[in-house]
Amino acid sequence: MYTVAVGTLYIVATPIGNLKDISLRAIEVLQKVSIIACEDTRRTGVLLQNILPVETYVVETPTGVRTEVKKRKLLSYYDQNEFKRIPEILGILQAGSDVALVSDAGTPTISDPGFKLVRECIRERIKVESIPGPSSVISSLVVSGLPTDKFLFVGYLPRKEGHRKTLLNNITMMIRIIRVTVIFFEAPHRLVKTLKEFKEIVGDIEIVIARELTKIHEEVRREKISEAIIHFEKTNPKGEFVLLFNIKENKNG
Repeated sequence: MYTVAVGTLYIVATPIGNLKDISLRAIEVLQKVSIIACEDTRRTGVLLQNILPVETYVVETPTGVRTEVKKRKLLSYYDQNEFKRIPEILGILQAGSDVALVSDAGTPTISDPGFKLVRECIRERIKVESIPGPSSVISSLVVSGLPTDKFLFVGYLPRKEGHRKTLLNNITMMIRIIRVTVIFFEAPHRLVKTLKEFKEIVGDIEIVIARELTKIHEEVRREKISEAIIHFEKTNPKGEFVLLFNIKENKNG
C-alpha cells in the first residue's frame, strides 16, 4: 500500500519531433506536477511553452497590482548528475509532491537516464506511473516493413571499435537461433563506420535506416548496406538514426 502523503513519479513520453504527438494525458500530468525532471531544462522549457497554456496570477503590491506568469519548476536530470539528483527527487516525492520525468524526446529511460530513479522509487514504495506516448524504437519498427512479432532493441552501440564489433558479432550469432528484428541507434558521425563494420560481419544484407522520424525531413531508407554506405559517404549525415535488420528476411528474400 502507498501512503497518502507520498507523491507519484510519472514517466512522461514527449514528442520525438512533431509536437502534435503529445498526448492529452501527458499535457494534463505536466500541468499538474510540482516538479519536472528533464535532461535539458531549455529544451523542455520550449516544449512546455508550446503545449501548455500560459498560467498567470495577480500580485498585489503597495503601488497597485500586477499580473505575473507562473513559472514551472524544472530540475535538470541527466547521466552526469543522476546520483546527485536521485536523493533530491526521492525527498520531493516522500514529502508528498508529484514529479514528472521527461527526456529530450520520446519515452524516458529508453537509452536515456531514468531507470535508476525508477528502481529507487520502487525500493522506497513510491508509486511509479507510465504516461505512454512517442518512441522512435516503435515508430521505426512499424514503418520498416520488417517482422514485428519479435524484436531486440540494443540501444546505442559501444563507442570503442573492439567492443562494438564484439557486440555485433554476438547479436548476429544469437539471432541465427532466435529470429528477431534487431533495432539500434547510431550517432550521425559514426554511421558510415558502423555500417562498414556491420557489412564485414553479416555481409551485404538489406537494412532499414530511419532518420528524423515525425520531423519535416523524415526519411526511411530500405537498401543493402553497401548502397547505404555509398549514399551516406556522399552526404553529411545529420539527425537521429535508427537502424533495423532481420537475418531471416534477408535469407527469404
